[in-house]
This record gives sequence, C-alpha cells and structure tokens, in this order.
Amino acid sequence: MSIRRIHSGGEFEKKIGYCRAVVAGGFVHVAGTVGQGDDVVAQCRSALGIIEAALSEAGASMADAVRVTYMLPDRAEFDLCAPLLVKAFGDNPPAATMIECGLLRPEMRIEIEVTALLPG
Repeated sequence: MSIRRIHSGGEFEKKIGYCRAVVAGGFVHVAGTVGQGDDVVAQCRSALGIIEAALSEAGASMADAVRVTYMLPDRAEFDLCAPLLVKAFGDNPPAATMIECGLLRPEMRIEIEVTALLPG
C-alpha cells in the first residue's frame, strides 16, 4: 500500500512534526485544522478552506468526506458555525462528532479534522 503525504506549509507542521493530510488505503486523512481569524466563524471558514485545498490536492472533495470531528474550547460557539458546515458538506454530510476541549492556544476557537474516501 502506498502512502502519500500532503504538506501545506503551515507553521506547526515542522514545529510539531505532522503533515496536513495523508493519503492511504483509499482514504484521505486530514489533520486537525485551525484557521485564521478573530472569531470562531472566521476560523471555521478558514479551516474549511484549508481542508478543502488538502482534499483537492489528494484528488477528493468535501463531498467525499465520511467523517468529521469538531473540537472547540466552548461548545456554545458551535452553533455559530452550523451554516458554514451545512454549506461545506452539502447534501451528503459525513458522520460527525463535536468535542469540547482545550486547544493549543487560547485564541484558537475551533479545530476540524476530516477523513474522506478517495473517489473511484
């Protein structure tokens, strides 16, 4: 089985020792992604864009997502992201889990991890 690693050049990839996504076994595993912005909505929008770019580089799309995990330090902020999530995943949403937890830095409001099935 071949494994392909996708790097986005994000500041934490080398610092922590991971890559944005790994393509293996017919799946694309996208690392937990925190976007840029001053609030949870901006960070969610940014993270989804980074994830979409990684999936595209792997040959997949958001429509191929089969699993998503949302991690937030304040679960009350999750509802603010719902419209973005519905739009991102369309009519075939993945199985999802939302976890309330601490993130690496206090200004981080949401981290999103996705697994997608490669088409074909």
